[in-house]
Amino acid sequence: MNEQDRYLVELLNKLLPTKLPSDITPEAFRRLEIILRTQLGQSQSAICRAVGCSKETARYWMSVAKTDAISSWSENRVGRPRVVNDLYLESLRELVSHSPQKYGYSFKRWTAGWLSKHLAKELGIEISDRHVNRLLKQMGLSTRGDSSSQNKKNPNRPTITIEDINPALLSQSRPQSQSDDESW
Repeated sequence: MNEQDRYLVELLNKLLPTKLPSDITPEAFRRLEIILRTQLGQSQSAICRAVGCSKETARYWMSVAKTDAISSWSENRVGRPRVVNDLYLESLRELVSHSPQKYGYSFKRWTAGWLSKHLAKELGIEISDRHVNRLLKQMGLSTRGDSSSQNKKNPNRPTITIEDINPALLSQSRPQSQSDDESW
């Protein structure tokens, strides 16, 4: 840390309600520097030159500094706000674990589109069906269900696989009147 950064940290520790954390990220330090420079009366263009940020970034954090929301410097996330919350994820998990018929739908299996529509109606959060599929994958879930679920529903129902067919039985069951060219 150079001499100027040490001076900024000293000023920030006096300005902030809590002590500056030692593991502060460069982005958070830059936010604080913009706030501090605003408090010291520097202009937007001077802050942009000193900190190396865009006008939009400087304008935003200058407005934070001017509204006495300085304690929120660490709470504001960078990037697009997250739409999906924990309630949405829990509701999605709940829906996938039950049949759509339980919720009044006529179909037997959920699709990402219907999950999205149902949750938009229920929670007011609209996301694409692709994003629903992405969330399901992250949670280790799927709308397809377990492939062996049919056998679990009716364990007495026999299942036949290709490996179970005896080739000798196939040649015995073929009609003798057909030539080899006309066979299966």
